[in-house]
Amino acid sequence: MSFSRTTRAMSKMLASWKWLLSFRKPDWRADDYPIRVTKQEPDAAFSAPRFSQHRYRAYIVNGAIAGSGDTPIEAMAGLKQNFESVTRRRREEGLPSIRPGKNWPVEFASQEKVSADESLSEDFIHKVLGLDWAWISDESSLWDFHTEQTNDLLLTKIRDVYGIDVSDVESARLWEILERIKRHKTSEHDHSS
Repeated sequence: MSFSRTTRAMSKMLASWKWLLSFRKPDWRADDYPIRVTKQEPDAAFSAPRFSQHRYRAYIVNGAIAGSGDTPIEAMAGLKQNFESVTRRRREEGLPSIRPGKNWPVEFASQEKVSADESLSEDFIHKVLGLDWAWISDESSLWDFHTEQTNDLLLTKIRDVYGIDVSDVESARLWEILERIKRHKTSEHDHSS
C-alpha cells in the first residue's frame, strides 16, 4: 500500500503529536496512539468467497496493528480488539508497552515446531506447496497458500506425496501436518525393519 506525500506527512505529524501527549500518563489505550482510518478498494486477488473484504481499515501509524469493517466504526472496533490482544500478549511475555508515536518492532511468529525437521519442511514446501521457498512459522496453515474454498487440493497432494491422510487436522497448521508426516514415516520405517 503506497501513500501520497501529503498522507505520509500528516501521519508523521499525528505520530509526533501522540508521542508528545504520551508523556502525560504511564499507561496507554488504543485511543492514545496515532490512528488513521482509510477507505479500501476491493482487491481482485481476494475475490474468493471465503475472503471477506471490508470497505474500511483502521490502523496505528508506525504500528503493525489494524482492524477492518464495513464502516469506520467497525474498523475502529476491530483495531481496538486487535490492540488489546497484542498488548495482553506483550504483557504476558514481560515485554514493555510501546510508546504512542514510536515505530513498533517487527515480530515474527515462532518457527520452533515447524523447523523441528528442516529437510521435511523444505520437501513439503517444494512438493506440496509447489514453491521454491517459503517463510513458514508455527502459525502457518494450508489456508495461507491458496484462495480456494477448501484445502482439498493440498490435502490430495499430501496424500499423493506422503501416503497419509491429514484431513482430520482441523487447524490445518503446517507444524501439525509435518509432525504427523514424520510420525507416519517413522512408523513405516519401523514396520519395514
